[in-house]
Amino acid sequence: MSIIGMLILGLVAGAIAKLIMPGKDPGGILVTILLGIAGSFVGGFLARALSGGARTDMTAGLIGSIIGAIILLAIYRLVVRRHRREPV
Repeated sequence: MSIIGMLILGLVAGAIAKLIMPGKDPGGILVTILLGIAGSFVGGFLARALSGGARTDMTAGLIGSIIGAIILLAIYRLVVRRHRREPV
């Protein structure tokens, strides 16, 4: 998949990840979109690595991107929540 395709897929994956993991995000919609794009790249990389470099279809790429976005969103929420609790 091309980089532009992964960007567009990341936007969609970020929106779907937000629907799957509702709640107030510390960074708002912009951070969620960026995490979706990053998740798309991570998911696309993992899909290529697991398939031996073969091209994956759009459905597999979308599922990998959503999973990547959910993982990154969960990590982001944990880091921000932990950072806010610690006294400075």
